[in-house]
Formats: sequence, structure tokens, C-alpha cells
Amino acid sequence: MSAVQELLLLPLVLLALQAPLCRGACVEVESDTEAVVSKGFKLGCISCKMRAEVPARASVDWYFKASDETEFSRLYSYEYLKEEVIDPRFYDRLHWNGSKKTRDLQDGSIYITNVTFNDSGTYKCIFNRILVYSEEYPYETSANKTVVMNVVPQLTRGLASILSEVMMYVSIIGLQLWLVVEMIYCYRKIAAAGEEALRESAAEYLAIASESKDNCAGEQVAE
Repeated sequence: MSAVQELLLLPLVLLALQAPLCRGACVEVESDTEAVVSKGFKLGCISCKMRAEVPARASVDWYFKASDETEFSRLYSYEYLKEEVIDPRFYDRLHWNGSKKTRDLQDGSIYITNVTFNDSGTYKCIFNRILVYSEEYPYETSANKTVVMNVVPQLTRGLASILSEVMMYVSIIGLQLWLVVEMIYCYRKIAAAGEEALRESAAEYLAIASESKDNCAGEQVAE
């Protein structure tokens, strides 16, 4: 391997060495709200730290208020590999679906299996986080998310989904039409340039031929 090739590969090697140190960015995505009866459903709850470089530990508590209830009841709790389903209505149907194998929880999602119509209602997710700036100065924070879940017999498409799909097809067709117009325009421009070049070449040829004819005529007169 030449010295130039080694220099080109050096940045790739450095990037490969740094790759394990990189962490994925945290994005707070809203949870879906429409569940289908007898199917599984993920209740999303993501709370990103404001200071990503500060170590932290967190616990997550979920609360539930059914459609015909007025008060929240504690549903579920999780803290580093320890989970507890508190509401008997969800025994054997509720599972952790958030951050794995870390005390620094940022995804507190849970998964409900075999959804029933009685699961419709309001769910509240509460993050209790301790930011460890130092052992002497821990800082406690709290964040909460609310999800209103509706259980339906079958999944329905919302108006926004239909409109977005229509707009996608309109954009694709519009782009194709624009490409066709551009191709026709470029073809005409190239054809016009080619015709102009042919006319200029023909004019130059005629001029040269005329000049040669005049020279020949002049030589004959001189003789």
C-alpha cells in the first residue's frame, strides 16, 4: 500500500475508533393514541435530559384514568430492571418497552398486550430524574407526559394521513411533469444550438468556397 493510500485511510480508521463513543440523539416523539381491540399497543413516553453530558438516574411511574373515572390510579412503576404492575386490570398484559440496561432512563414507554375497550382513557407518565453533578450536589427534576388513548374495533385512517398521502402522489406527479418539461426544454435548446452551429458551419464553408473561387478566377485572369 502506498503512502498516499495510507494517508487516505487514516481518517476512516480514526472515525471507526471514535464510533463506539458516539450516542444516539434523544428526540421526544409523541405517542400514538389509537389502539385496536385485541391487539398490542405501545404507550410512548420520552423525556430527554437538558444536559446530555451529566450522568443521571431516573424512575418512571405510570398512572391511569379510565373514561368513566374521575381520578388517576397508579398503574405501573419502573426503575433499573425492577418493574411492577400495580393495577390488577393490567396484570400479565403490561410490559416495559423503554430504555434498556441503564439507570439513565429517557424512554419510559410501556406496551399493553390484548387491548380491551376498558383500556380507553387517559394515561400519565411521570419521570423522576436525579442529575448527578457531584455526589454532594444531586439535582432532582420531574417531567410528565399525558396520552389519551382511544380503543377502536379496527384501525382507521385520519384525515391528516389521507391528505399527506394525496400530497405525496401530487408531488411525485408534479416532479415527473417538471422533469418532462425540463427535458423538452433542454432538447429544444440543444437542437437550436446544433442548427445554429450547422448554419454557421455552412456559411463559413460557402465563404471559403467563394473565396477560393475568386482566387482561382484571379489567377486565370493573370495568366
